[in-house]
Amino acid sequence: MMWDWLLSPIDPGRVHEVGFAVSWHARSMVLSWGVLAPLAVIAARFFKIMPGQDWPRELDNQSWWRSHWMGQALVVGLSIFGLALVLPSRLTEMSLHNWLGYAVLLGLILQVLLGQFRGSKGGPTAPAADGSLRGDHYDMTPWRRAFEHLHKTLGYTLLLLASVTIVLGLWKANALVWMWLVLSIWWVLLIAAFVHMQRRGMAVDTYQAIWGDDPIHPGNQRPAPGWGMRQPGKDIEKGDEDVRSDRRDRVRGH
Repeated sequence: MMWDWLLSPIDPGRVHEVGFAVSWHARSMVLSWGVLAPLAVIAARFFKIMPGQDWPRELDNQSWWRSHWMGQALVVGLSIFGLALVLPSRLTEMSLHNWLGYAVLLGLILQVLLGQFRGSKGGPTAPAADGSLRGDHYDMTPWRRAFEHLHKTLGYTLLLLASVTIVLGLWKANALVWMWLVLSIWWVLLIAAFVHMQRRGMAVDTYQAIWGDDPIHPGNQRPAPGWGMRQPGKDIEKGDEDVRSDRRDRVRGH
């Protein structure tokens, strides 16, 4: 029967027997890296300008930022919890799943450090102590540009590595068929949503989402960092209503 098949292990030749520690290790890691981490990435990539937001009149909507960092904070917490359940690891018993898992956690530490040392923001909404608009992000300094590329590249790499690690873990534990099906369907839905939103042009440059498209802002003199990112200001045709002049006056007034 279908129900019996769903409740059977993926490899009929092996038993599915996992204790408390391994089962909760798997749950925490799948929840963090299979669910929360990709959702946090999608929030940061596609929701810098929210649906219905009157951009460029309304700028710097931080819903995506809060969703991203809170989601990744949960990933960090669940990863620590999941790791603690299976420590210590014996080198003689380390499998590819173990090695990749530690590589993912090392990358997570690097991401946290990059986030902490990404530099200052600057700009009209976060001026420097001396009152100037200077800031690593606003000026798009070499360090900020390096951060943008490293953070994004490492983030997507970690998602891929984590996915492989999860699959290897499911196989190692001889997970039940329904677990494979649910996770596979979830990942297919995530990929489909990602492709759909990318094609709709929802991957917007962080800089223009925060400060708009006015060329007075130094970061607008450069292409958007990262692959597939759109600068919506370049899509505005000549002759359309321009709302930049009032913001330009406000920026110059700082």
